Amino acid sequence: MTLPRKVKLVEVGPRDGLQNEPTPVATAVKIELIHRLQDAGLPVIEATAFVSPKWVPQMADNAQVMAGIRRKPGVSYPVLVPNRKGLDAALAAGAQEVVVFGAATETFSQKNTNCSIAEGLARFAEVCKEALAQRLKVRGDISVCLGCPYEGEVKPEAVVRVARALDDMGCYEITIADTIGVGTPGKTRATFEAVMKSIPMERLAGHFHDTYGQALANIYAALACGVATFDSSVAGLGGCPYAKGATGNVATEDVLYMLNGLGIDTGVDIAKLIAAGEYICGVLGRPTHSKAARALAAKAKAA
Repeated sequence: MTLPRKVKLVEVGPRDGLQNEPTPVATAVKIELIHRLQDAGLPVIEATAFVSPKWVPQMADNAQVMAGIRRKPGVSYPVLVPNRKGLDAALAAGAQEVVVFGAATETFSQKNTNCSIAEGLARFAEVCKEALAQRLKVRGDISVCLGCPYEGEVKPEAVVRVARALDDMGCYEITIADTIGVGTPGKTRATFEAVMKSIPMERLAGHFHDTYGQALANIYAALACGVATFDSSVAGLGGCPYAKGATGNVATEDVLYMLNGLGIDTGVDIAKLIAAGEYICGVLGRPTHSKAARALAAKAKAA
């Protein structure tokens, strides 16, 4: 088995990690977090979402966040857009990459975006066409690929159908997401192998939650398939509001510790990453969810 020599980490903490926080996080804090993450060497940082403030009030300052970022050469700052209105706002704010998001099951699609899978894909087709015309990059995310809180088991064929539709729209990268963290390595491998029959592994990414403690094992299974791009969230921030009991995204610190141990290059400095996690956890007033961050901090304190 040959693992990738280099992995791209996509940091989703500033958007996916903070979007469900019950109390407002100051714009200046979000900007500072992004700056700390890029200074740690992360090449992709999901900055914000251009969604309705009625549904996601935490992202209401999206334009201010984009205006306040000190953009670093070589770093991209994708933003989530659900429809043409969101795309127009993202364009006005100077976004250069957008993310569209579908689901592998009908029920989750209805709960998450208030439309069917087909209706959602039709919306995204319009978004992708205009975004590509404006020379933006488009990334496609697929939720609940390894299990749905409403429908349970998700067959790989359902994921393949949505992935192929996003591919046809021109998405340069497609993310297979275990939104509620129920996946296991066998399921992960089977799903990626099914999708890879239609889309090259170089254009696939993994997004794992750690609800059942399987995220790192699932990432390893995806690595073994040749996947070399993974979403993660600093300090393990974030969850899914439409999935009861779903805990946060896998912590970037934990993924980085594992990749470092495997000798896989990421370009990310673990000490600076841990410091970024400590910063945002200090603001939020709670400890990090990262086991690696906690262990390394305890080791440093004991030294």
